Amino acid sequence: MIRKTSAGCGSALEWYKSSYSDSSNGNDCIEVATAPGTVHVRDSKNAEGPRLAVTSVAWAHFVAYASER
Repeated sequence: MIRKTSAGCGSALEWYKSSYSDSSNGNDCIEVATAPGTVHVRDSKNAEGPRLAVTSVAWAHFVAYASER
């Protein structure tokens, strides 16, 4: 995965969009930001909208599961 920094809101989090998210519309994906013990997820089309925060352990399990699909 190649990380691409997203210029979004002015929050202290540094948001990344995976290069694997490329589609015909480059905005159709999620962005993630990491903080100690937490991974934050948001919709790239709505950077100011709702966000999901999960533990780093839960994110690691999700990524492992998703990579098998």
